[in-house]
Amino acid sequence: MKVVILAGGFGTRISEESQVRPKPMVEIGGYPILWHIMKIYSHYGVNDFVICAGYKQHMIKKYFADYALHNSDITFDFQGRENVKVHSNFSEPWKVTVVDTGYASLTGKRIKKIQSYIGNERFMLTYGDGVSDVNIKELLAYHQSHGKICTITATKPESRFGYLEMEGGQVNAFREKSRDDVGYINSGFMVMEPEVFDYLHGNVMLEQEPMNELIKAHQVMAYKHDGFWQCMDTLRDKQRLEALWHSKQAKWKVWHDDE
Repeated sequence: MKVVILAGGFGTRISEESQVRPKPMVEIGGYPILWHIMKIYSHYGVNDFVICAGYKQHMIKKYFADYALHNSDITFDFQGRENVKVHSNFSEPWKVTVVDTGYASLTGKRIKKIQSYIGNERFMLTYGDGVSDVNIKELLAYHQSHGKICTITATKPESRFGYLEMEGGQVNAFREKSRDDVGYINSGFMVMEPEVFDYLHGNVMLEQEPMNELIKAHQVMAYKHDGFWQCMDTLRDKQRLEALWHSKQAKWKVWHDDE
């Protein structure tokens, strides 16, 4: 099964980083967040990726072109016949297809452009800026159980703001806002049947017309995930993810160091 990762947007709300690189290449703990997302799937044995690139797509291609070399011990012999000798190589068993889906394409158009790489097969789909400890195996089993075209992972995000309890103009209490105070959102980590391509027409956002049409057709189910999820939408989000990684509290790190 393939995993499609949306990695072509501009990342305007984290412009401090995205001015020089696409947002999925912004690093957490020395690795692009795109790498973190792929490691989550790889932990569950899913290793075939199709990356929908766009903005500064050459940087994503270069990263994977050099990836094996960066994970190897190498001798460069400038006088011998064998100019480059790889002594050892530790890299994941990944197959990575990077597709230039357009500089200004919206999410629906990006997905439509990789249809030929998917064919008539079920695939997974997620955003290139969010990490989670969602159980991919259980997500897939849930999707298979209901027989619909689309499954989204529904998550309650953590709020950044405190909560005021008021009556009229009188403040009766102030407390930190809990996840119970907010509703579920689509956090990515979706599973799609190939029929979804029939709903993608023109330069559209997947989350708007196509998803609404699927909902009207009763073809969308939600897998509720009450564990960890965090997107990297702003510099503050990046800093939080960095802090969690360096303090060894990165809940999305479901893989082992030798994987």
